[in-house]
Amino acid sequence: MLDSILPEGTAHNFQELLRTAAQETGIQPEFWDIFGHKHELTPELAQRLLGVMGLDASGPAALERSLQARRAQEWEQLAPAVVVVEQAEVGVAVKAAGSPGARLHWRLEWEAGGVHEGWFEWGALALLTERDGKSERQWRCPVEAPLGYHTLRLRWASADGASQQMATRLIVCPSRADLPPFLERGEKRAGLAVSLYGVHSEKTWGCGDFTALRGVIDWVAMNAGGSFVALNPLHAIFNRQPYNTSPYLPSTIFYRNFLYLDIAAIPEVASNAVAQRLLASERIQAEIRELNGSEYVEYERVARLKRLFLLLAFREFYRTHWVRESERGLAFARYVAAEGVRLEEFALFSALDQWLHKKYPDVWVWPEWPEEYRQPGSKACRDYQKTHLRSVLFYKFVQWQIDQQAEAAQAHAVNRGLEIGLFHDLPLANDRCGADLWSSREFFMEGCRVGSPPDDFSPNGQDWSFPPPNKDRHLADGYLHYADSIRRSARHGGALRIDHVMRLFRLYWIPDGFDARTGAYVRDNAEDLLRVLALESVRQKVLIVGEDLGTVEPRMREMLERFGILSYRLFYFERKEGGKLIPPAAYPPQALVSSTTHDLPTLAGYWCGRDIDARERAGLLPNDGTAERMRAERIADKQHMLDALHLEALLPPDYPRDAALLPELTGELHNAIIGFLAQSPSMLLTLNQEDLTKEVDQQNLPATTHQYPNWRRKMKYSVEQLHGDQHALDFAQMLRHWLARSGRSSSAS
Repeated sequence: MLDSILPEGTAHNFQELLRTAAQETGIQPEFWDIFGHKHELTPELAQRLLGVMGLDASGPAALERSLQARRAQEWEQLAPAVVVVEQAEVGVAVKAAGSPGARLHWRLEWEAGGVHEGWFEWGALALLTERDGKSERQWRCPVEAPLGYHTLRLRWASADGASQQMATRLIVCPSRADLPPFLERGEKRAGLAVSLYGVHSEKTWGCGDFTALRGVIDWVAMNAGGSFVALNPLHAIFNRQPYNTSPYLPSTIFYRNFLYLDIAAIPEVASNAVAQRLLASERIQAEIRELNGSEYVEYERVARLKRLFLLLAFREFYRTHWVRESERGLAFARYVAAEGVRLEEFALFSALDQWLHKKYPDVWVWPEWPEEYRQPGSKACRDYQKTHLRSVLFYKFVQWQIDQQAEAAQAHAVNRGLEIGLFHDLPLANDRCGADLWSSREFFMEGCRVGSPPDDFSPNGQDWSFPPPNKDRHLADGYLHYADSIRRSARHGGALRIDHVMRLFRLYWIPDGFDARTGAYVRDNAEDLLRVLALESVRQKVLIVGEDLGTVEPRMREMLERFGILSYRLFYFERKEGGKLIPPAAYPPQALVSSTTHDLPTLAGYWCGRDIDARERAGLLPNDGTAERMRAERIADKQHMLDALHLEALLPPDYPRDAALLPELTGELHNAIIGFLAQSPSMLLTLNQEDLTKEVDQQNLPATTHQYPNWRRKMKYSVEQLHGDQHALDFAQMLRHWLARSGRSSSAS
């Protein structure tokens, strides 16, 4: 294509220039997929990606100018606007003219208060490089710097009176993320992973809530000897079926879904006479019974019902506490003040979303709102905020209730002896029609989507339809947006899973007009992001697990290990050449091991091929014998598993050795697989609720929406049944046996 649009003889030079520009902006020139195929960056793809990043790649001259301007900008400032360093080596590269007698004044303003300052002779600083009459020298902090987000003010002054100054955001980080003392000592722990929306009890309203979660916590403490309960992301979503139910595609990564509230536990519901009369009515009770009895979570109906009572609770609160400035009202005011602009913008978005949809019933997403409401700082938005103060305040009140109930759930877990407690999850994605894109779209790139290259599960690749992060904007922001997402997602918990942790290193970008087969990987500022993650981990006392599945470069796992971030290893994926499973002893110590994930088949479903059946019914497999081939491959794969279990003596000697004779997951196989994982040296073991109770259907079938009940499946057992049903108690006994045998039981159990 380039040969046809460029003058003769310039195409080759332009391709070289494109490669140089790609390298300088983090676009990988090539990558290898899981099939061993090499994908090289085409000139057309490079042009498009560079254009998305703001460079003019329309021709050689234009791109050369863009690159020169980008390089020159690095030398114009005295120091970088943001510097992320480890505490052991706090220093900043400073660029200035090499004038004789010049001096550098530094002033450190610590985050917690206090100041240190002094002078250095410019020529005494270590020389790094020189360019165009300027030198780059290394300033080293002469005092011990505490962890945190500080301000470094630099002023370079020459003997002839010339001067230059700069304020730098200096982020001082630990060398590693936080690990609980018992893991540091080499002990191992385990826990149960649940989809909170699917937890149900006699008192839930068709969707799991924080009170039902306490029942699961009690079960883990009393019956399993576990140390944590891992949860799906609890972030706010639109709660609309079938397109807006995924907890991994949140409207915002800063606030949580009100569906998880136990409405009856809100004080203002109990004290509101109207709410109590309505709650006692046969109409509401019948709705609750029907929602509890439904096979799947009915998001929209649950949301309608809970919103009704939240409005009544808010009116009661407003009348009795907010207007009168009671102690409870003041506590809410303190929460709102502490949350600041983030809560203000999310509450405004939520109020506008309801108001505009009511006004324009066919308008469902903010890109379709009237133009004047598409920017949070617009006059129309400010006017709405002034005239609808209570509507905006309502959504702040709702988040306050969520925060209180989540805090109480974590406290309950710790009090019951769960050393880690709640294990939260930070999703990769942001709904492009959600609150974060509305309020903070400068943190996202336009003209691209994130996805993944072709693999076994998706031969044509995957297009996830959300925008990649704008790494330059995150850097300019001093990583505040990024750090805040970690801090708020981990709030009221002892561990945090980073979904698709490779995001910190690179993401697969698909420009508009291209399909998922022709994207490219774009690198991020991995060292900075990992250091800030370690800082937030240490500050919050939160263990970090990185979901490093898929196409993972070896150096990524090496860096994760160096920063104290646990790897994420699955029974299905840990293989030797030829497909054989590696033995438990070969699993890495600094890791979390699990049987499966929400996107993969359950153990019972895998064994009977339920996932293949589901993909066939959903029309995801071509009618060319693919399903039959997959079933044949599955038998071969099951044989590898069976061989590994026999090799570890986890099955009786007389147990069948031919996988073709085992169409279903038997009790012996189930027990053996749990034992296989439990015996690994990895720090943490997580067992999904579906794999504990031998359920055959997975929570999510990738690449489907209406074809499959994604994110709606309820637990096989209610909370009451977990504590009383003999089958559930048998599963608990099996798990407790392996945790005790492998040294994973909580010290409190």
